[in-house]
Amino acid sequence: MRWWLVVATLWLLVAINIADSQAKGKLRNQDGEKRREGAKRKKEGRGHLQNKTGRSKPLKIRLVPGPNVPIEAPVDQGNSASSKPHNNLQEKHSTYNIIPVPNDPGDSVTPLTHEEIQRILRREEEEHRKEEERLRKKDEARKKRRKERKEQEERQRKIVEEKRRQEEQALRLQIEKEEEEWQRQMEERKRQEEERKLQEAEDKKRKEAAEREARERERKLEEERRRHEELLREKIWTLENEDEKMWPEEAEEEEEERVWLRGDVFQMPPKEPEEPDLIPAPIPKPPVEIEHELELEEGNEDPEEDEEREEVQTVNRGGLPPGCDISDVTVTCENAKLLHFPPMSIPELTSLSLEGNNISSIPAGAFNGIPNLEWINLKKNKLTSASIDPMVFKGLKKLRRLYLDGNLLEYLPSNLPPTLQELKISENKLRRIDENSFKDLSSLVILELEGNLLSEGHVDPLAFAPLVQLSYLRLGRNHFRTIPQGLPASLLELYLENNMIEEISETVFNQTRNLNMISLRHNRLDETRIAPLAWFSHRNLESIDLSHNDLYLVPSYLPTSLVHLVLVGNKIERIPGYVFAHMDPGLEYLYLSYNKLDGDGIEPESFFGTYQSMVELCLDHNQLVNVPSGINEMTNLHFLRLNNNKIRSVPDEGICDPNYHGDSTLVTLRLENNYIDPLKISPTAFSCVRSSSSVTLKPQNIVRTPQKTRH
Repeated sequence: MRWWLVVATLWLLVAINIADSQAKGKLRNQDGEKRREGAKRKKEGRGHLQNKTGRSKPLKIRLVPGPNVPIEAPVDQGNSASSKPHNNLQEKHSTYNIIPVPNDPGDSVTPLTHEEIQRILRREEEEHRKEEERLRKKDEARKKRRKERKEQEERQRKIVEEKRRQEEQALRLQIEKEEEEWQRQMEERKRQEEERKLQEAEDKKRKEAAEREARERERKLEEERRRHEELLREKIWTLENEDEKMWPEEAEEEEEERVWLRGDVFQMPPKEPEEPDLIPAPIPKPPVEIEHELELEEGNEDPEEDEEREEVQTVNRGGLPPGCDISDVTVTCENAKLLHFPPMSIPELTSLSLEGNNISSIPAGAFNGIPNLEWINLKKNKLTSASIDPMVFKGLKKLRRLYLDGNLLEYLPSNLPPTLQELKISENKLRRIDENSFKDLSSLVILELEGNLLSEGHVDPLAFAPLVQLSYLRLGRNHFRTIPQGLPASLLELYLENNMIEEISETVFNQTRNLNMISLRHNRLDETRIAPLAWFSHRNLESIDLSHNDLYLVPSYLPTSLVHLVLVGNKIERIPGYVFAHMDPGLEYLYLSYNKLDGDGIEPESFFGTYQSMVELCLDHNQLVNVPSGINEMTNLHFLRLNNNKIRSVPDEGICDPNYHGDSTLVTLRLENNYIDPLKISPTAFSCVRSSSSVTLKPQNIVRTPQKTRH
């Protein structure tokens, strides 16, 4: 089978060789023809007119004068526009002969015949026509390309514009979307801010309510404690009265001792000081009930009662609304659910109480019919600063007391009468006291602004300057961090409890040299933030309350005239030696209850300077393990509290000095809730106590172990 493959391969090779030979022969024949054609042309004298690509070079000719020889115009059916050049050429040939110019100067020039000239002209004309055609086609192609390029550019421009328009549309949509998202975020943020403010307001209200409740509980506990102490004192005095029956000769002396027990001078005074000329008279029954009762009494009519009834009815015609009572020169409309200030026309009226209503405004001329008012009580209403006419109090020439507690005032009323002696605007929303807030109030004696939003930055230092007679100032339950500047020089009592006061500077009390009492309880003071010369040289300052602060030591540089010092509820661990030694005549009342005093916190010299003056000493609710030294030297001590400590024994000389032979002065001694075994106390340990019933020893924190009986 393989032999035929070999034969086929040989035959294929032979066929390929034959084809190549024929192709090469054909190429050689063509080359030979070309060479022969070239030789022929050269022989004819036309070879020098060919260029390298086979195209005829332009013939160089020279025109010479000659006979008029008619030249036959070439026929051009395709282009009629070429007739004009032929005519021009014929015109030229009518005068000139065409002589070719050789390219090489050395060559001989043979004049051309008429047929050659015509052939040359026709060839040149044909080449010219072809060149024009080529240029026309080239121009058309260029125009076509330019048109296509313009169309493409236009399409590209439209595409770009469409793309740009789409991008702008997308960008505008994105911007609108971002603006909507930003607006939504701002609304959400605003809503959250409002919710946060509402939450803060609610938290603040809850906190204030909790603080008020805590203060109320503390006040109740304090009142309960004081009441308990009063009961104890009454019990003591009862026992002493019993003793007085047994020893009548000592009755007069015991009566004098009662006055010596001063107690806590920082007790809250009554909110409305009782003044005989301003206390409202007892309120009788309403006139309607009186009239009804008189109608029921048949035949028992009294002419005097008829006159009184007529007088009451006459007063009622002054415009009193239902729910108001009138007695003599006093009108009381308390808790009568009034919404507006009642119009009245009672010129003889001197006292008006509208406490506990819903009055929200006081219009101009509200007091025109009652111009002789001396006392106005508008507590617990809904008055705002903007709802009170600026001139409403101006015409009250006899007004002495004005109560606006428990309203919604943001600033002090303006144009208050200069006769005002007592002004109370506690539990409001006062935020600022300006320089002219107390203008013309030179007769003001009592000012209470507790429970507001005041701080030292919003109280003008010149605000209190017009108050030349102010004696009693309450600024508790505000937001003071320091004691306000510019306090009046006439001030006697200053109350700044329940603020955030952290320091007492040296100059804050420079102008208040008449101060007698300062209350700074429930603040943030410690002994390092009290300037040494803040009150050291005050000769009239007798009472200071620094309870419930952050004190660790009994402050030094206390006033030399100090008599009463309250340091309850601090963190006091030590009483420095000689801290009371500079006082003259000496400290009489010292309250150190609820602190952290232990066995090492009281030095032998801690009470130096109080041995002849101390009257009441409270060291209860501490961590004392022994009776402090120095107590047995206090010869004038009447009241001593050492209960609720860790005292385990009472030595003979711990409380009473066995060498002292004077009269017994100690009236009350409390030692309960310690670790004292009463059976181990010496009979002479309480020799200085006036009565054995004045000593409180039970209960104690000890557990007795039963003794074993011997058989």
